[in-house]
Amino acid sequence: MPVVNLPTREGRTEAYRLRGPQSWNGNGQHKFDRIALAAAHVVADPFVDNDPWVTPAIDWDQTIAYRKYLWSLGLGVAEAMDTAQRGGGLDWPNALELIRRSVEAAKETPGAVVFSGVGTDQLAPASSLSIDDVIRAYEEQISAVEAVGGRIVLMSSRALVAAAKSPDDYAKVYDRILGQVREPVIIHWLGDMFDPALKGYWGSDDHLKAMDVCVDIITDNAAKVDGIKLSLLDKGHEIRMRRKLPQGVRCYTGDDFNFAELIAGDEQGFSHALLGIFDVIAPAASAALAARARGDHDAYWKIFEPTVPLSRHIFKAPTRFYKTGVVFLAYLNGHQKHFLMIGGQQSARSLLHLVEAFKLADAAGLIRDPDLAASRLNDVMRTHGVA
Repeated sequence: MPVVNLPTREGRTEAYRLRGPQSWNGNGQHKFDRIALAAAHVVADPFVDNDPWVTPAIDWDQTIAYRKYLWSLGLGVAEAMDTAQRGGGLDWPNALELIRRSVEAAKETPGAVVFSGVGTDQLAPASSLSIDDVIRAYEEQISAVEAVGGRIVLMSSRALVAAAKSPDDYAKVYDRILGQVREPVIIHWLGDMFDPALKGYWGSDDHLKAMDVCVDIITDNAAKVDGIKLSLLDKGHEIRMRRKLPQGVRCYTGDDFNFAELIAGDEQGFSHALLGIFDVIAPAASAALAARARGDHDAYWKIFEPTVPLSRHIFKAPTRFYKTGVVFLAYLNGHQKHFLMIGGQQSARSLLHLVEAFKLADAAGLIRDPDLAASRLNDVMRTHGVA
């Protein structure tokens, strides 16, 4: 196995020998007893003469190729959501183009599943917005996504937070929107640790009070709700909510800290998955879920447990910068040719943070080509002044 010199917190360097991939990496059957959706990242195009902080440029071929890789492992794709830098560099016109291309690619891929994010990001959040403005923005995106044949994840709205005066305003918006969608949607409750602009969603800063509002809305519209993705990074809140949901409405974990435990479940239920970390740990997720489905719970935990420290590191505060670690590991694993991101987000994490992400990925068996990873890691080290 190759050896690389990596910086330490003491300002020195130390030799590190890679471990290499586990035997399950890229192999295995894809029969799961849980729904598993990976929120997938986008690949920036470095050859476009644009203003990277202002105007996104996307390498469509490599971006769609990565979705095909996820589908090949049996995972579904949650498209144009926060992992794709939605609301953080990826604007609505490019998000719609991404959705269109992804839905078309899914039609050409047997068994491929894709849900696509719908939000209100064409509106700039402002106190002058009305509830009707928010409804119209949701309707515009729903119409566009349904027109290309997409299934919907109804994302949280920054504009709604700015416009709402009470929980009743949330009920008004969701009742109107859910009453007109063609197919049941996944509602996404994204916590403010992921997006500070969403603080107070459902009309309360208290997550438990907000949960009651959300559950009431879902109960009133249960026929139009496939499930809810909960992204609060609190397993107690998620377990509490999934026990409150009406029969037939699924809970999708968005908890990148406790996903293995929540997917495994307890005597009263379990969570399906819609996770940004599944972009990073896709082969492990595929192998672990397949092991669970065939009753091999020991293998499930053996595969998943080493990925949890990696996920907690990538999603550590400030959590909103987790995409940097996602793209860095995609680069090391050969899924893209460079470590550049729309919005210049490759600079959002420190070198030491990235080094630790690499070590944890290697410990989890997720470095599929050690020689390639070592070569690319050395390139990154050189650009940061590490000999």
